[in-house]
Amino acid sequence: MGHGIRLGRLFGIDVHLDWSLLIIFGLIVVSLGAGTFPYLHPDWPAVTVWGTALVAAVLFFASVLAHELSHALVGRGFGIRVPRITLFIFGGLAQMDNEPGHWRGELWMALAGPAASLVLGAGFIALANLLIGPGGFDPEHPRESLAQLSPLATLLMWLGPINVILGLFNLVPGFPLDGGRVLRAVLWGATGDMRRATRWASRGGQGFAWLLIATGVAMILGAQVPLFGRGPVNGLWLAFIGWFLNNAALSSYQQLVVRESLHGVRVDRLMRTDLATVGPALSVAELVEDHLLRHSQRAFPVVEGGRLAGLVTMADVRRRERSEWAGLPVRAVMVPAAALTTVAPGDDAFEAMLALSRAGVDQLPVVVGERFRGLIRRQDILTWLSLYGDPALARELGER
Repeated sequence: MGHGIRLGRLFGIDVHLDWSLLIIFGLIVVSLGAGTFPYLHPDWPAVTVWGTALVAAVLFFASVLAHELSHALVGRGFGIRVPRITLFIFGGLAQMDNEPGHWRGELWMALAGPAASLVLGAGFIALANLLIGPGGFDPEHPRESLAQLSPLATLLMWLGPINVILGLFNLVPGFPLDGGRVLRAVLWGATGDMRRATRWASRGGQGFAWLLIATGVAMILGAQVPLFGRGPVNGLWLAFIGWFLNNAALSSYQQLVVRESLHGVRVDRLMRTDLATVGPALSVAELVEDHLLRHSQRAFPVVEGGRLAGLVTMADVRRRERSEWAGLPVRAVMVPAAALTTVAPGDDAFEAMLALSRAGVDQLPVVVGERFRGLIRRQDILTWLSLYGDPALARELGER
């Protein structure tokens, strides 16, 4: 996920909205505004239909935010730092700085989110019933009863069940869903081995994901599935969710293995210091002839007076016409230091690897203040993992 939009801070936690959220937000608004609400309330004017649909989508994601905040606040009580929550296409993600130190912390943190969703769902349904009043809803004639509801009661009757479904779906025992984290906590408590518990819970998550994919394919082929229906659109969505969960389950286990393998390893133990550097006034032609063609090094720190001015790579050079190289200084093509993600020598190597992934680059400058100290490369971290961690995982990560 990208950085998206920062919405603000709640309880000391940064809340971000990922751009992918706009897809599902639009689908909810269109589904309610063009389908559900006009079907239930054909007499409603368009402004009421679309206004209610828009409010429903906003409140749904506010409910997702409440779900994730519950995780974060309960986790904080067990020493688990959650600096950021991101709302994205499949709901929300509370991003933890550290894994739980004990299975009980994992258990209660995992249960907090579904509990919040179920409480919200029950609360919305109770409020709707108060608005409707006794005898206002006839279960034998649901459509006729729903057609008599006000926009507020209709909104509450939609939000209630959707939050209940959200809470129950997250309790499915497949990692990294909340139910999978509950399963991991129980297995962790029973075995005393977090890695083994994570592996088993991850396999459960992958099994559930493949079940969703198979169900989605069956729906595409015309099968009628209870609760999900049939057809290519619903089937594709279900298969896509399954694909996402399969990747999330696998990557969650891999991240734990990498974190454990790099535990206590500092950046200065893995960083490269035997590097050629260049000055910002060097011409691009000289950079190519004297450095890129004569060294296996593909990223050159641009250093002036011991301070990092930027970083230049072959890709930066390729963006300019060859005819310009002789008269163009390196400072004109480099990525300036202000735009680079940097790490310090004492930083954790696992955090450096996460920073590499987030930035989508193969190396990060290591600095103290503005003073250049070296480069930490993805390949150097993978070499460490192949020697001291899981060689098969290191190979797999290296192939990505």
